[in-house]
Amino acid sequence: MTTFALISGAGTDTWYWGPLQAALRERGHRAVAAEMPVEDDAAGFGDYADAVVADVRAAGAADDDLVVVAHSFGGFTAPLVADRVPVRRIVMLTAMVPVPGEAPAQWWEATGQDAAMRAQDEEQGIDPDDEIARYLHDVPADAAATALEHGRGQSSTPYDAVWPGKAWPDVPTSYLLCRDDRLFPAAFVRSMVADRLGLVPDEINGGHHVMLSRPGELADRLVAFAALGGS
Repeated sequence: MTTFALISGAGTDTWYWGPLQAALRERGHRAVAAEMPVEDDAAGFGDYADAVVADVRAAGAADDDLVVVAHSFGGFTAPLVADRVPVRRIVMLTAMVPVPGEAPAQWWEATGQDAAMRAQDEEQGIDPDDEIARYLHDVPADAAATALEHGRGQSSTPYDAVWPGKAWPDVPTSYLLCRDDRLFPAAFVRSMVADRLGLVPDEINGGHHVMLSRPGELADRLVAFAALGGS
């Protein structure tokens, strides 16, 4: 059995992971959705990583075969978790990839994300002020409405601070790109991942919150990543 530690993106809670957790349990695995201190202005990335480790330990999974799955902004936390506990694989799920010396607030311009997103918005006629159109366009309407209710106020503290990591950890890493993501366009992600991780990302259909739109398919992909072992 593999334990998947699920790290949320900015301003969301563990509800977003519910369908995926159920799908992973059906496949014989454990999934721990970490409760992140997103509203705490005193919390930095060290506290975020500590929260993940604490929830894994509270679930009795500290000694399990651990795969860390980081969504979106959670990409800044995943490598710090791997510095704290043994991790067999990191899976970056349409996630931001940090580099030493850079604050998350600088990431958008440094990677070219903003320009790529604006170009895609214009090409596809996406309203930049429509949260559902941006993040939840492929999620069933009732789930999309509920998702908006589970938004949380994201503190700016970790955004404005330089990422504390010294290097990417020596842990096998996979990246799963979402082809229909309207926040991180696919072509942008391919370039960013090649530049920052030296990887060719795997790909899945779906938008930014693929854990809500395609939980079964995503679970299958995560189980397949876990089966890769430490290679």
